[in-house]
Amino acid sequence: MIQQTDFFFEGGRSGVLLIHGLTGTPMEMKLLGKGLNRAGFTVHGMQLAGHCGNVDDLLATGWHDWYASVEKAADELRSKVDHLFVGGLSMGALLALKLAAERPEQVCGVGVYGATFRYDGWSIPAVARLSFLLPLFKKLGIGRNRSFMEAPPYGIRDERLRAQVSTAMLGGDSAAAGLPGNPWYSLAEMYELAADVRQRLSQVTAPCLVAHASEDDVASVKNAELVMREVSAPVELLLLKDSYHMITIDKERRTLIERSAAFFEAIAAGETAPCVAA
Repeated sequence: MIQQTDFFFEGGRSGVLLIHGLTGTPMEMKLLGKGLNRAGFTVHGMQLAGHCGNVDDLLATGWHDWYASVEKAADELRSKVDHLFVGGLSMGALLALKLAAERPEQVCGVGVYGATFRYDGWSIPAVARLSFLLPLFKKLGIGRNRSFMEAPPYGIRDERLRAQVSTAMLGGDSAAAGLPGNPWYSLAEMYELAADVRQRLSQVTAPCLVAHASEDDVASVKNAELVMREVSAPVELLLLKDSYHMITIDKERRTLIERSAAFFEAIAAGETAPCVAA
């Protein structure tokens, strides 16, 4: 059964839509959301379709459903604010970039946090690095009930926090900590999304804050470099040296909050009509 875990913090007339990652939960964006709200932003931490339930709930959806839920959340937030920003973690970063590419007149800026086009971080086993083949497996009907199980350090460098999150995740509390594994078919959907977004990166014209852990255990810095190379927008890079993949909750989350707030504030202060919500 899917639980609703999205959050909404009312603030000023600049709004930020926050998007969690594959098999994740809005809880992984909540600390960032609270920080942005303290800086004056209205914040909605949305819940992707099919998430915060069990594996069958997730498998009943695909990337088109996930993106449709992003569009719906963006429309709802846009009706409440004058400037719309979007930020996403991991696969959520891809969905944020897709929204910016398709709605350049609406999205004023993008927080690209730990973008994941490929799982190529240092903790990913060699066999899992072949997961880009999963779309083919799905077409052939292979592996519907298979998953790549999460393994330490679970994207978290902070050992105390890692213990808390892994206990909740392995204990079955998917609403709090996400699923303990990535179903093959859902990963196949993610790779199809990644292919779509890669083709659209040049259409991203909103300024991007690209934040990535320099020692990301899940997705290497090559993913961030791809964004910086391909988007048609001003880019600011934030490399975090004391965090792993889950940069929104890990050791340097305060740095991420401060830089994100300053980045969005600067854009809103000088923004003109193309990104003013109708």
